Amino acid sequence: MARFRAFEVTPERFRKVATAALLAILVVIGTGAVVRLTGSGLGCENWPRCGDTPFPEKDGHAAIEFGNRVIGAITIGFTLALWLAARRVPALPARVRRLTLALFAGNVAQIPLGGLTVIFELHPLLVMSHFLLAMAMLALAVVVLVEARGFESGWARPLVPRELRLAGFVLAGAAALLVISGAFATAAGPHAGDSSEIDRLGEPVSSVYVHAGLTAVFGSSFLLVLGYLAARRADAPRLLVLALGVLGLLLVQIGIGELQYHTGLPWLLVLAHVWSGAAVWAGVVALAMLIAKPLASLSHPRT
Repeated sequence: MARFRAFEVTPERFRKVATAALLAILVVIGTGAVVRLTGSGLGCENWPRCGDTPFPEKDGHAAIEFGNRVIGAITIGFTLALWLAARRVPALPARVRRLTLALFAGNVAQIPLGGLTVIFELHPLLVMSHFLLAMAMLALAVVVLVEARGFESGWARPLVPRELRLAGFVLAGAAALLVISGAFATAAGPHAGDSSEIDRLGEPVSSVYVHAGLTAVFGSSFLLVLGYLAARRADAPRLLVLALGVLGLLLVQIGIGELQYHTGLPWLLVLAHVWSGAAVWAGVVALAMLIAKPLASLSHPRT
């Protein structure tokens, strides 16, 4: 026990564990989407077992649902490892340790929430909550990773005025509303795989219009931030590169969204839309945080 207490985790190793936890959350978001989009949510029709045994029988839907449960458990393992690692990093700020604990607890909360989703036969509010909790954990994992990177390599002084730092948080808030409205639109729209038996939430048309309106708000906020960074690129060129990367992801997301809408929502395109949306969300959170609290590597002193 004394040897364990003496064990220390280096900042570099902590950052690597944070990266692994973030990637695991991205994977489980994708596998969760596959469960929903293939109509496999009730492939294991009880919980926590899968049928009469803890393991699935020879059925494709059961295998998909059970596979998602396994990947979810692996993700919890990564977040547990991250929290334990945070406790062993010398001088790591207490707030970062608390963030890793919240990340672990949030992923553990997916277990009973997933169980309720199966017990109540995929009620759209529960399905939506399951997804939104995953997106919240993705954002938290991004914050932890940025904090880990900053602790490892240092922070720079703010590179942009206070007004733009506030605009970055407005952008992140608009993105959060966009993710939430997208979840409502999905909960109201057609359910891939089994739309005849799964209840939907409200009218899809109104949800889609709200989602489209919030897309305009988010787009305006993003263009404001991007335009400012472009105009002041001499002061923060690497922040501009990051913003352009997010713009590229956003254009891919918009293109996939339009294509899926006009092609009858094929589930592979919807899956790509979910995954690219998760990537945009993660990118926006990272951008907003780095605008407010830039890494030392982003600083670009004038010559």
